[in-house]
Amino acid sequence: MALIHYFPSPHNFKVSLRRLTNRGPPAPWVTLAGRMIVGTVFIAAGLAKIGNPIWPAEAAQAYQIPPANLAALWGDGQPTLEIMLGVLLVAGLTTRLAAVLTSLLLIVFIGAIASAWARGLSLDCGCFGGGGQVALGATHYPLDILRDFGMLVLTVRVGLWPPDPWAVDHRLGLTPLLPGTPHWKRRSHRDARDPVAGRRAT
Repeated sequence: MALIHYFPSPHNFKVSLRRLTNRGPPAPWVTLAGRMIVGTVFIAAGLAKIGNPIWPAEAAQAYQIPPANLAALWGDGQPTLEIMLGVLLVAGLTTRLAAVLTSLLLIVFIGAIASAWARGLSLDCGCFGGGGQVALGATHYPLDILRDFGMLVLTVRVGLWPPDPWAVDHRLGLTPLLPGTPHWKRRSHRDARDPVAGRRAT
């Protein structure tokens, strides 16, 4: 019964999330850096595979999860999807939608790698081309999962807050994907130190 105290209740989770959003968005460069890093990695991964769609298909089949026909379909679409998401993130166009889709894709990647690791398969993840069976001891599952988890943290960060001032979304004045979330505000240093003074000034 004591273990229950280590897991937050749904009410406490909602309170924590509300406190996080009430703090206001982080510095704009944090969102900029996040979408640039993930976007660049996804563009590089897509370009590495787009010349040979057989690689992602064979890599998907090696995981022994999807049927062969779905693996072949994935091999045709994965490079284009990765490049498209990467370009949207780098440009900051439909930033939040791109961040949400990228997060879902990263969750799938992490789940597939963890599944192969748990089943004792020796695979190259095929993240940047190649893929398939490798020799025992030649896998890099921990590093692959850590890399994808790090990018997942960045995409969640990008999707949680409005686009940074350098994003195309911001320049076009596009509405945020998630209603009710905080927007970027230009505040003086005095407003940041003294919210009461800031309200009086407005």
